[in-house]
Amino acid sequence: MRTSTRPGLGAALFAAVALWAAAAGAASKKNVLWIYLEDVSGWFGCYGETLIETPNIDALARGGLRLERFYTPAGVCSATRSAVITGLMQTSIGAHHHRSARGVETPAGRDLNPLPDGVTPLPVLFREAGYYTFNEGGGKDDFNFDWDPGEFYDHRERRWNFKGAEGGSEWSGCPEGQPFFGQIQLAGGKLGRAAPKVIDPAAVEVPPYYPDIRPVRQEIAHHYDCLLETDRAVGEIVAALKRDGLLENTVVFLFSDHGYKLHRHKQFLYEGGIQMPCIVAGPGIAKGAVRDDLVSGIDISAATLAVAGIAIPGAVEGRDFLADGYAPREYLVAARDRCDYTCERIRAVVTPRFKYLRNYLTDRPFMNPSYKDPWPVSKEFRRMMAAGEMDETQQIFFGDERPGEELYDLANDPHEINNLAGDPAFAAELDRHRGLLVAWIAETGDRGQEPESEVGLLAAMIRWGERCVNPEYDKVRPLYEKWKADRQKGKKGGTK
Repeated sequence: MRTSTRPGLGAALFAAVALWAAAAGAASKKNVLWIYLEDVSGWFGCYGETLIETPNIDALARGGLRLERFYTPAGVCSATRSAVITGLMQTSIGAHHHRSARGVETPAGRDLNPLPDGVTPLPVLFREAGYYTFNEGGGKDDFNFDWDPGEFYDHRERRWNFKGAEGGSEWSGCPEGQPFFGQIQLAGGKLGRAAPKVIDPAAVEVPPYYPDIRPVRQEIAHHYDCLLETDRAVGEIVAALKRDGLLENTVVFLFSDHGYKLHRHKQFLYEGGIQMPCIVAGPGIAKGAVRDDLVSGIDISAATLAVAGIAIPGAVEGRDFLADGYAPREYLVAARDRCDYTCERIRAVVTPRFKYLRNYLTDRPFMNPSYKDPWPVSKEFRRMMAAGEMDETQQIFFGDERPGEELYDLANDPHEINNLAGDPAFAAELDRHRGLLVAWIAETGDRGQEPESEVGLLAAMIRWGERCVNPEYDKVRPLYEKWKADRQKGKKGGTK
């Protein structure tokens, strides 16, 4: 075997070749960008909306794949985001209670939720694979488990919305030749006054489960206004990718965390709360494709890893819906648990035609005390409820009682008004969906079937105080009162 006559030349050549190969490999890797929409229902032109025009989102859909039956794992942000970033249902990793595991010190211990062994969130997997990672709008990480921002992201910006990919924001901080995995959080349905008033409330359509009153029309019109601003922001992101020569090598996933804020949508598991828009566009994605099979939010994670060429960990429950030969889901599940201070437990099973809802806490109405109560529209709802001014359809959600089970034929009843759970003609379907839920709970170890821990309940009380009126809090109320009294003593002791 010949050897070099110059010491270290072989090693130097090997190192140079290795560096060149690494650089070439990095350059060939696809970038992945999540455009994550907050509180956004999919009222876009590409989904059939006619009241407003959304040209930028529609163009993205024409250039890629539009999913007609995409469902988020929950109807609230932190639970959905915890599930999507890990590829596991929030109920599988103990992240099902909204805004839990925030490190709050309580008389019963610290409110923490370490991830199970073998569960590695996507940003960590991408960094291990050599990707630059960023989250623009890091205030909406909103994960209900213990995590380290420094481990997740090379760049993390607390303020949400697009910054123009300039001055180190978004992908502008990514070293040349290195691929990126990024998230841009758009305020969407939470734009508030930042969304100019464009849509006339008189022009909107009011679903039959709401009374047709001015405050409802104003809320719906405002959401349309937010969507117009969201579409403009999406257009800016795509234009910036094109400006920087990245568009042809970037796979874009655009999706929402849950539906808009009005009652029966956000935080609940009806179609308006969890059936959301999802568009995937970029290299390797067929243009103008439309699919109507069931896709879950946890599937975003598996598909994201796959398009980047990163192995999907065995613990991931999501499925790569972009894979060749992919077999569509028979069903998917969504879950509702405590949101803010409102204790709740609902599970939904969605099949191609039907949806089954299991309401566990039938001792209380759907209109449980919640953070929405101070809103003018909520006050008007409660006034109408007390005055008996709501019709039979509106009473389904705004009445004093709720059924233990609901079954809806989504093909013929998209508003989920006609509960078939008591109809003998659908007894077989009811039994089938019950069985699917029972099997799923056993298979995934749904941790929401257990009562919330004392630490979790106390942390909620420390944050929300006297608004915590559900009976679940009764067992920890003495500890909370003692914590409150000790805190007052501490304050008095510190004054002079």
